[in-house]
Amino acid sequence: MNKILTLVFAVTMPGLALAHSGQFVFTLTNQASGNNVQTYRVRPDGSLAMLGMVATGGNGNGASLNSQGAVALSASGGYVFAVNAGSNSVSLLRRRNGQLALVDVEPSGGLNPVSVTECDGLVYVLNQGNTSTVGNIQGYALFRNQLVPIPGATWQLSGLSAAATEIRFTEDGDGLVVVEKGTNSIDTFKLDFQGKPTGTQVQASNGAAPFGFDIDRRGHLLVTEAAASSVSSYSLDDNLLLHTVSNQSHDGQAAACWGTVTPDGRYFYASNAGTGNVSGYRVSHDGALSLLGNGVTGVTGGHTLDSAIGRDGDFLFVLATGTQQITSFRIMGDGSLRKVGVVGDLPVGTAGLAAN
Repeated sequence: MNKILTLVFAVTMPGLALAHSGQFVFTLTNQASGNNVQTYRVRPDGSLAMLGMVATGGNGNGASLNSQGAVALSASGGYVFAVNAGSNSVSLLRRRNGQLALVDVEPSGGLNPVSVTECDGLVYVLNQGNTSTVGNIQGYALFRNQLVPIPGATWQLSGLSAAATEIRFTEDGDGLVVVEKGTNSIDTFKLDFQGKPTGTQVQASNGAAPFGFDIDRRGHLLVTEAAASSVSSYSLDDNLLLHTVSNQSHDGQAAACWGTVTPDGRYFYASNAGTGNVSGYRVSHDGALSLLGNGVTGVTGGHTLDSAIGRDGDFLFVLATGTQQITSFRIMGDGSLRKVGVVGDLPVGTAGLAAN
């Protein structure tokens, strides 16, 4: 489909100094007194070095967001997007000339924004809602360093009990996927040439409490299921209907909630919040899953949450709020993980993880 193009202008802005090249990891402090994007440089061995933080211009909620994708990068890596759950807004930060700077803050179009995604200058925010307000999705065009709300690019979720946790574009960018933990559903949205939803398919997930997901380069949907600590994989047809490939592959741990796939699509890693560890899966060409080893591929400590993998696929970064740390793992050729470093002292409530 024709996406709204991102226009780049030569603007010098103050902010957090970053290198022109190299890898970085971003997370949100998510503090109710003022949200910040916290930035780390990735050393050659995969360990992290704290660089600093930049205010998002909004507030977090000071507690868990119960979501995946609270902070995200544009495909080019030139922008960082962040949700502000405490002030119902979304922030746009620009990386340019070695700087990270806040350039725009917009209302999220609903209550309790928890996840954000971008594709070809089109941005969508997932608003979780609350017990009296149904959650929704809201679309924006990324234009001249601004997030411009697209008229008609709003769609409600299935109901008050949705408790949606993540939004992400399909691999081809022609649709969106949202998981609803509260209703055990997976929603898919077809987008028209203006980037607006034309309808939604609300489909039952294989396992209870679908939580986090990723999409591999062949378009397979890989979804964690917290209730049974399992992962299911699906293919999507042209109408964005789900077709099961692997049905509830259990990892033998507790509360698989967050998940990310390697850029080459060979491995998927599920974060087990209940057992403080990570489980790895091999992903076949057709999207079928097979558990690596005994289900414990890496150990982080208490309450393992968000994870991210850089574009080169060398390292997995995992946030654990039980220890308020981010752990770095080197991804080995067979999918096993080797711990290479830990950074700590993250504020309580830290949420979201993204890597370039």
